[in-house]
Amino acid sequence: MLKTFIERPVLATVISIILVLLGVLSLLQLPVTQFPDIAPPSIQVQANYPGANAEVVARSVATPIEEAVNGVEDMTYMTSTSNNDGTMALTVYFKLGTNPDLAAVNVQSRVSKATSLLPAEVVQAGINTQKQQNSMIMVANLMSDNPLYDETFLQNYAKINFIPQIQRVNGVGQAMVFGSKDYSMRIWLK
Repeated sequence: MLKTFIERPVLATVISIILVLLGVLSLLQLPVTQFPDIAPPSIQVQANYPGANAEVVARSVATPIEEAVNGVEDMTYMTSTSNNDGTMALTVYFKLGTNPDLAAVNVQSRVSKATSLLPAEVVQAGINTQKQQNSMIMVANLMSDNPLYDETFLQNYAKINFIPQIQRVNGVGQAMVFGSKDYSMRIWLK
């Protein structure tokens, strides 16, 4: 067999060109994923009950929402936390490969069924349902050699200029600035 290719170099060249062309055509048809799904998709439901402690939030907000969301299609499990500042966060995890957009719609419809069981303050404050990635994809650092641009200035600059641009990128669920260095103004009235 090798002797055939050695004695007929034109045949070997034609076969290799055909193989390269088939490889290029198949390369264009293959799906390429930059970030493959390694973590199950999750949906987070956030609610706020102003003035309530963690026990009241767990009893009057978390329980009705958990009962309504329980059993949503392709759900594997869910976790919830209630805090003393009146906030509740419920994270619903789905099977790997589940469409997160469809899962968010299913969870949102279940949460809307539970709104009649929730206190009026919670419904007025609003219940937020959003897709959530379990890990951070990217962390960016902003720094300056100029001493005029301190940490507070850079965080404010990032909140005004970078975060809105990053949130507009397709597929970004949440963008945030670490730390809480905001400009503030103290006004004294006489």
